[in-house]
Amino acid sequence: MSGAELIKALIRMGIVASLNQVLDAESARIAVSEMGIVVHAATRPDTEPGEAGAERPADEDDEEQGLPRPPVVTVMGHVDHGKTSLLDAIRETKVTAGEAGGITQHIGASTVEWQGKRIVFLDTPGHEAFTALRARGARLTDIAVLVVAADDGVMPQTVEAINHARAAEVPILVALNKIDKPNALPDRVKKQLSELGLTAEDWGGDTVVVPVSAKERTGINDLLDMILLMAEMAELRADPSRRAKGIVIETRLDRGLGPVASVLVQTGTLRVGDPILCGTAFGRVRAMVDDRGERLDEAGPSTPVEVVGLDEVPEAGDVLLALADEKMAREMAANRDERRRQAELGEARPTASLDDLFKDLREGERKQLNLVLKADVQGSLEALRQSFEKLEEPEVGLSVIHTGVGGVTESDVMLAAASDAIIIAFNVTPDAGARQAAEQRHVDIRTYRVIYEAISDVTAAIKGLRAPTYREVVLGHAEVRQLFKVPKVGTVAGCYVTDGKIARRSKIRVVRDGVIVHEGAIASLKHVKDDVRDISAGFECGIGLENYQDIKEGDILEAFAMEEVPR
Repeated sequence: MSGAELIKALIRMGIVASLNQVLDAESARIAVSEMGIVVHAATRPDTEPGEAGAERPADEDDEEQGLPRPPVVTVMGHVDHGKTSLLDAIRETKVTAGEAGGITQHIGASTVEWQGKRIVFLDTPGHEAFTALRARGARLTDIAVLVVAADDGVMPQTVEAINHARAAEVPILVALNKIDKPNALPDRVKKQLSELGLTAEDWGGDTVVVPVSAKERTGINDLLDMILLMAEMAELRADPSRRAKGIVIETRLDRGLGPVASVLVQTGTLRVGDPILCGTAFGRVRAMVDDRGERLDEAGPSTPVEVVGLDEVPEAGDVLLALADEKMAREMAANRDERRRQAELGEARPTASLDDLFKDLREGERKQLNLVLKADVQGSLEALRQSFEKLEEPEVGLSVIHTGVGGVTESDVMLAAASDAIIIAFNVTPDAGARQAAEQRHVDIRTYRVIYEAISDVTAAIKGLRAPTYREVVLGHAEVRQLFKVPKVGTVAGCYVTDGKIARRSKIRVVRDGVIVHEGAIASLKHVKDDVRDISAGFECGIGLENYQDIKEGDILEAFAMEEVPR
């Protein structure tokens, strides 16, 4: 068949196309079928392996046939417990073949040599980034080092970090930092950790706890020894003879170099000149730079490098594949881009929701319901958790994967997205970043003021008795900027509508530092001196609340409505 004949067939179908244009599968099938050619659809998996003939990347065979590879370590923990100081202490004394501190920090990783073996420390994650990468299907870390200050003990972010590491099924090694301080209480910290399921080895458990002092540079050798021991027990292997596969850690657009991706090579060997595919980006490796700023010709397993040569900036968490030729990379990138556009046009389904749980049960899909619990005080949190853990149903397992006091944050949403979980918020609300992330990741956030309503909704969904009848729809937010005392009326809040709109008939809640302090109705809504039915984002207004006068400057007024859910 000539190209001219194919174009004529397409014109008869009403499709104007050039010889080099990519057609959708159905149009191509109809066109060639009309010319008497039998068409058989080829199966093409959506995953990276095997796509358009790409060489199969790392799989379970690597663990049996590959060579030992360096461990990849992420340092996590609470703010001010010494994560950065500990990394600096390790770098200043143990950096591979380089002067103290002479590392290219923006690459997002550092290579350290100890006892003749390499260890790769990822600089990028806080646990938010750690989970963001995992939410995109990227398993980067072999060991999580949990830094806990001996003088401070377990804090909220410590618990959060533990939950993120467990959700990723990554082994945890505890670095008990600031052991040199006179008020250090290591046994108290070990007791707190044991209550969270991390019992130290000297207490009869299986969690490695290493006392260190980043300030005094003590215990660093012991920490590195234990990392190597855990890596040896895990038998980490990768095959350097394969075409390379890696994960993007960070990306940036350099004015001179163009798109630059910081990549951790996981298996195979990446070489200068290799055609590469990275998400919807493709290209050829023009140059590679390691964590010390030195140019490399090739990079083996567990090697962090900056890669130059992609046609666009990929996203953190994208898989990088070295392919046979650049044409294949270009075609696969185009196919992925088309699938992505089609997916965006389609209706996205939430990660998990109580509304869909009953339907999923009937179809035999969902066997596990994961919950993230956030509340205003610890007492409410414990009451919710205990109530949920008592719920039992043969068809559904229920697991509380994370709890925390305070408003719903973007980190909570990322954890829920990565774990297919629902967020239950009691007396607290999501911040702007969390709301945006929930919309993008399609995470279901349920807010409650009455504890029994939360328990009732989850119980009913699990038992399949009924789907929730109503759902909450947030209409908009207004920030209180000034207060006015009006005779015979009371306090009126001078507000600026930051997003959405505030409607006179909508319900309103007062949020102070992420905690709901009041929920009720709007008594008056004015723009300048006129009564209005609603006011949109970008305008100022005066809002009076029914039966509530204790408004303060800086409060956030959240307008919402209850929408009936079709049965």
